[in-house]
Amino acid sequence: MAGAFLSLTVSKKLNLPSTISLDGVGYVDQFNRWNYCGPANLAMALKFWGWKGNRDDIARVIKPGANEPDKPFIDRGKTDKNVMPYEMANFVIDETPYNVLVRYGGDMELIKKLLVAGFPVLIEKGYYERDYTGKVAWLGHYSFVTGYDDEKDVFIYQDSYPPEDVSGENREIAYADFNEGWRSFDYIFLLTYPPEREAELFELLGDWGDPTWANQHALDIANEEVQSLNGIDAFFAWFNKGTSHVNLTQYAEAAEAYDKAFDIYSGLGEDDKQRPYRMMWYQTGPYKAYYYTGRYQDVINLADVTLETVS
Repeated sequence: MAGAFLSLTVSKKLNLPSTISLDGVGYVDQFNRWNYCGPANLAMALKFWGWKGNRDDIARVIKPGANEPDKPFIDRGKTDKNVMPYEMANFVIDETPYNVLVRYGGDMELIKKLLVAGFPVLIEKGYYERDYTGKVAWLGHYSFVTGYDDEKDVFIYQDSYPPEDVSGENREIAYADFNEGWRSFDYIFLLTYPPEREAELFELLGDWGDPTWANQHALDIANEEVQSLNGIDAFFAWFNKGTSHVNLTQYAEAAEAYDKAFDIYSGLGEDDKQRPYRMMWYQTGPYKAYYYTGRYQDVINLADVTLETVS
């Protein structure tokens, strides 16, 4: 039954089960499609609650692009590099009977609390993986988190695009690696849920139920991390600071933070295996920050550079 869970043992540290793996998870991959981790992961999140659709039903709405008549959806969204969280949220609201929530500034203990209560969590994170050209470099990727194991210090997640010869079902990722990858997207998380469980969910979320509090909390995290991190991690922390300011409509402060992030980026060198050159495929906060502070040429310049990385 959706929402049931397995493998419960008591954790003294968090007063939560030390090990849990949600049952009722229907795995969906993104193979034979272009840039499909959004539709694939959202399909898993909705199927958990009993939704009868599939990844292509989602793509029809949120991924533009041409189809080959004899190969439905094979080329849909080839040039659409990423589905934004708000696009997925809009699909849930407009096309399904379920509710949805998107918040920034999450943490691992909150994810565990949600999992224990039977709410799987969809996150967006960065990681290094081989793309279809064979190049290993930084990419953004959605992951559907369905369990954890404190004894192993790992989360259990469904990976719609696993490495070759690796199963995408019930993969494990170390807590440290999970948090490091999550940092590059300002600790964002998305929850789908039945309307009748909304009160229960918001009680679990506590302060995260308020999006303004969550955005301020994400900013507080970024303010701490910009003081302690170096290199690429500092780039992500300053970028998150900008994103959090944008979410709080503090555009002047956001522009300053993004300037610092891009300054750090320029010092990372030219090695695309390390430099996150795809960053602007996935996050668009700098456009708002620069536009609303009157820096229109910077908006154009940033768009030009982003289009160059796409090509």
